[in-house]
Amino acid sequence: MSTSKPYIGRFAPSPTGPLHFGSLLTAVASFCDAKAQQGTWLIRIEDTDIPRIYPNSETHILRCVEAFQFEPDFEIIFQKDRLDIYQQVLEQLQARAAVYACQCTRKMLGANHIYAGTCRDLQLDFAQQAIRLKVTEQEICFEDRLQGRQCSNLQHDLGDFILKRRDGIISYQLAVVVDDYLQGITHVVRGADLLDNTARQIWLGSILNYPPLSYMHLPLAMNNQGQKLSKQNLAQALDLSKAPELLQHAIAALGQAQVDLDLPRNMLQQAIAQWDIGRIPKGTQLSGNYL
Repeated sequence: MSTSKPYIGRFAPSPTGPLHFGSLLTAVASFCDAKAQQGTWLIRIEDTDIPRIYPNSETHILRCVEAFQFEPDFEIIFQKDRLDIYQQVLEQLQARAAVYACQCTRKMLGANHIYAGTCRDLQLDFAQQAIRLKVTEQEICFEDRLQGRQCSNLQHDLGDFILKRRDGIISYQLAVVVDDYLQGITHVVRGADLLDNTARQIWLGSILNYPPLSYMHLPLAMNNQGQKLSKQNLAQALDLSKAPELLQHAIAALGQAQVDLDLPRNMLQQAIAQWDIGRIPKGTQLSGNYL
């Protein structure tokens, strides 16, 4: 009898702009991967960076979920409603001396992308300062289900990293780790643009004694300038009047067997029945151009 935990996956978009074709790829892959393993699938809106929330983008996300007939197994949660939870975790880390206050500004750091630990031993007051998590000299490795073995030494590659900004905004790294734990997530399926975040999240999770997760990072859809589809690059919003056609296109882009044009719900069921991660294109970018 198997003792493995039941699969719990999630789709976790940020409302910094309307969903685009790259977002749809992640939604389809995370949904099909969960359901093909008789798992649970959740939706979480990652909206802690409140100043960057694009007007009406949360509404657009919910309209997309409805138009493509995705059916999450539990109520959608919004991270901006959970700020007190993240603050409690920060206080736990502070009590264990795992974090410290940092007064360094971007101007002070200049072009240095590896934080040198300037404030680590200054014992600054935590009020109105950024909060950084200490890292140590060790290699963090994980086996990505699609991209293979990945390793990083955070001290060499990044340095101590921020969990809360000076303006009070909770970082993506903290919120995602805490919510994946609290929601019981076992499998993370997301774009390869987040691959380099994973070592940070594994490190933070280990400090908090959270169980390890399974990761699969999907190849990214690119535009005709060779840029990944993103809100910053003004990727075209999903045209919800063409949901079946876009869904068929996304399933094909993921290398899966063809599905018939139908109601999105029926197309997703067909995609689940045929789901095979061995058919997903290798690498971190999809060939071809996408709008």
